[in-house]
Amino acid sequence: MVGKIKKFRTIAFYASKKGKREQQIIQQLEEIILNLDLKILYPSSSLLRGSSGIKTVSDNYVIKQADLVMAIGGDGTLLSCSREFGKAGLPILGINLGNLGFLNDIPPNDLTNSLIEILEGNYILDNRFFLKAGINGELQKDIALNEIVIHSGSIAQLIEYDVFVDETFVYRQRADGLIISTQTGSTAYALSGNGPIIHPSVNAICLLPMFPHSLNTRPLIVHENVQIRVIVNKKSYISFDSHITSNLKKGDEVLITKTDKDLNLVHPTNHNFYNACRTKLGWSLGVPNKINTDQ
Repeated sequence: MVGKIKKFRTIAFYASKKGKREQQIIQQLEEIILNLDLKILYPSSSLLRGSSGIKTVSDNYVIKQADLVMAIGGDGTLLSCSREFGKAGLPILGINLGNLGFLNDIPPNDLTNSLIEILEGNYILDNRFFLKAGINGELQKDIALNEIVIHSGSIAQLIEYDVFVDETFVYRQRADGLIISTQTGSTAYALSGNGPIIHPSVNAICLLPMFPHSLNTRPLIVHENVQIRVIVNKKSYISFDSHITSNLKKGDEVLITKTDKDLNLVHPTNHNFYNACRTKLGWSLGVPNKINTDQ
């Protein structure tokens, strides 16, 4: 969705790391936003603070009062910001200080121009979904924007599991684990497992076995609204976006579905997924002379 949309009046800054680069960007952001006569908030969960005149407030206050949250760092920062604020309905804008930056896509050298355009109401709104999981009927409090992974927790150790999609049996596998990835996560951990790259507009879930003990295993793409049930036949673990880990015991049933609330990512109007793939994954030998490099 592109065009003149909602203008943001109250902006929160979020950073999960405390470094010199982050602090420099914070100061630049403050100058831009205050010059536009907009309000700045610093949530208590952020590790960075700005000028002494701007108070730190609770995360709940940010959720109620902010129009936009800026995640300053790499994609990992945006993931934690999305789980904290994006799931509550706040749009998230990523300022990229990382390496890949598929989600945080405004580089520091283009910060001023891109930010002013966005704050004037010219931006792309990009809708993504989260995954949630229940274990033996008990819903877990954690959610994932990239992927949920069921794994052995050990190096070079197989587990066995059964997979059902909408109560239809799919397969029984022996593997190091199973990656259940969103389209957002297709350029994250699942990419390292040789999974497919899924365009953000394709609302799908990918089931990707990790080092399967089979010569015929392939990734499986299913619709975003299905229910995925995994029964583990050995002690294993479940993680959400590679951070939160819980134990699973033999016979545990894990039910994975999308959440009811989606994430709204904010991009500059020149944002383009294919350009990001070319520049960040190095999958093109070049660009034809007559083509627009923003495509």
